[in-house]
Parts: sequence; C-alpha cells; structure tokens
Amino acid sequence: MRPSRLYRGYIVALLSFLSTGLAIGMTQYSFGEFAEPLQSQFGWNQTELNLSLSFGFISGLVAPLAGKWTDQFGVRRVMFVSLLLIAVGFALRPLMSELWHWYVLSSLVYAGFPGATVLPAGKVVAAWFPDTVGRMTGLVVAGNNFGGMTMPPVAAALIGLESWHWAYIAFGATMVLLALAVVAFVTEDPSRVAVEMERTGRKVRASGARLGQAAGLTVAQALRSASFWLTIVGITAATFTYQGVLTQLRQHFGEVGFAPAAATLAVTVIATMGIGSKVAFGRASERWSARRMTVLSLAFQAVGVVLMIVPNGGLMMVWAGVVVFALGFGGLGALIVLVVRQTFGMRSFGALMGLFTLAQIISSSGGPLLAGQIHDITGRFDLAFAIIVGIFVLGMVTLWVAPQPRFEGGEE
Repeated sequence: MRPSRLYRGYIVALLSFLSTGLAIGMTQYSFGEFAEPLQSQFGWNQTELNLSLSFGFISGLVAPLAGKWTDQFGVRRVMFVSLLLIAVGFALRPLMSELWHWYVLSSLVYAGFPGATVLPAGKVVAAWFPDTVGRMTGLVVAGNNFGGMTMPPVAAALIGLESWHWAYIAFGATMVLLALAVVAFVTEDPSRVAVEMERTGRKVRASGARLGQAAGLTVAQALRSASFWLTIVGITAATFTYQGVLTQLRQHFGEVGFAPAAATLAVTVIATMGIGSKVAFGRASERWSARRMTVLSLAFQAVGVVLMIVPNGGLMMVWAGVVVFALGFGGLGALIVLVVRQTFGMRSFGALMGLFTLAQIISSSGGPLLAGQIHDITGRFDLAFAIIVGIFVLGMVTLWVAPQPRFEGGEE
C-alpha cells in the first residue's frame, strides 16, 4: 500500500487553528450570549460581569512563563496543560453560586490562553511552513474567526434548547478532546519536520532558512532597542479592540435597535469576514512590513467603530461600520504574531511573545472596565468606543515610527 502523502504540518496547523479559535470563540465572541442569562439568574450588573473580562491580566502574568516553557520544553506540553485549564474553567461554571466563583473560573480560562492561542500559532507555523509563514499564520489565526462564527450560534442554541449550564459543559468537553489530539499530533521538533518534508517531497528554499529558530534577537537585545518599546505600545493599543470593543458589540447592537437575531448575526459577520482578512493581511506581510499592515488594520477598525457610534446614523450606518471594522479586525490576530516574528526573529520568540502578552494586561483589564463603567453611567458604549478609537490612533503612530532592528537572517 502506498504511504500517505498528507503532510503532518497540516494536521498540526489544524489543531493550532482549533486551539486558538475555540478558546477565543467560547470566551470572547460568546460572552454576550451568556450575559443575559447570568444576569437574570444571579442579578449581577454589567460592571460585575465585565470585571471577569479584566481577569485577562492573568494571561499577561502567565504569558512570559508559558513563553519560556515553550522555548525550553516545546509547544505540545504547554498547549496540553493550557487547554485543560480552559476546559476546567468552563466545565465547573454550572456549579457557581457566588460572583467570586465566576471570577475564579474565569481566571483559570485566562491562565490557559497564552499557551492555547498566540504561542502555538507563532511556533508551529514557523517550524512547519517556513516559506509561507505569513499566509499560513493568517490561516491558523483565522481559527479566531471560525470560533467567532460558530461559537455564538452554538452557545445561543444550547442556551435556548437546554440552559447556559449545558453550554459551558459542552465547551469544557470540547477542550478536553482537543487537548488529547494535541498530545497525539503536535510537535515542532526540527528533525521530525525534516523527515516529514522529505517524505512528502517538500523543499525549504533560502527564504525559509532565514526563519530558523536560531535567527533573531535575544530578550536582552530586544529590550535595549527603541523598536521594542515603540512596538509594544502599538500592539498594546491595538489589543484594546478585543476586550474593549469586541466583547461589548453584541449588547451595543441590541441597544442601537438591532433585534436579538440581527445582533448575533452582526457579530458572526465580523467573525466570518475576519477569515479572509487574516489570510489577506498575512499574505501581504510576506511582501510588506507586518507593522505597516497593522497600522492599516487599525485604520479600518477606527473608521468602523466611528461609523457604529455616529449619532443618529441609523442602522445602515451601523452595518457599514460592522463591515469596515471587520476588514481590519480580522487581520489583527495574525499580524500581532507576525510583527513580533518579523521584528525580533524566532530565537526568543516565546519569551518575547510572553512579554508582549504581559503588556496587554493594560488593554485586557482596562478595556472592559472602561466600557462597563461608562455603560453603567451613560447607558451606552458610545463614549467608551470613542476613547478606544483615540487609543487606536496612538498605536498607529508608534507602530509607524518603530525602526526595524538588524540581525542575521532578519527582515529588511
């Protein structure tokens, strides 16, 4: 019998796609679907509920350690433990009876985020697809949008047919199965990759050789560069979109006049369009600087958010904002990984990605608190969204002026 010619890298990429996508889809995109039933059962207000999103700071605290472990011990072990943490954080939620239970279980989910999302996407794609790393990173990180496209309708259906309790149990069980698949298939061992490339007739061109794990800056070298500090400010500003905008959109759409089904559809449209956006921005990053492409991504998002909050703009204006926002928002997930990889190389990618995630404590904690408190005072998200647009502009400026450090095998 002729041996299978299926390249194992595609299986590894698929599992990374599902890991990052389902984690984000279940936690962020689906957040609004659970808000009403949780508030109805427990009487929590918007600020109390949103405070759990601010526990994303735990991802930042865990990320440097997870990144270091990924560099030292490999992505498979870190992914496995991370997915199990997320599974426990979901599966135990039906047992909640107090607000602090919600916070503790949310903390477990966010502790698993770095090892289930950005770290696998950055490590395994560069290992298995060195010549097409931009577009493949876009495809893998498009898992975010797959999760956003599928998880809100799944959550809404499970909540409607059964209850929010069963929806979270189903989420937890799915993550356990994914963790077991990771153990079976995921690796970035160069010798295993080389064997697979030879078996399937693949060749690594010179462009791919530049992306080896030895090329790049050390953490100490990166910290001494102006590029590190300008880039980390820009990326942190960009990530206000996740917890400050995305998680609030489902409710914002309802408050501006969308029917419940239309509000869910609008979030699904953002997720669906994001798949093409990630691939397009990823492909463009192979030709142009990922930092420049991130500036373009933020410009689309800023314009989109403005259209969503134009006074008396009407529902058609909001829909226009959804489309424009989605064009930029989708690409951001891939671009963050690519910015770090292109700017600093793969030598210390895990540790540096961990530092970038640590800095996002500012956005993951500040974004939802800003949105929640302004909403509780004004009854709307408009002012919070306007402030975040200003933060986007700051990010665009710092990313544009950040220089490219020079290192052997680096990007020009």
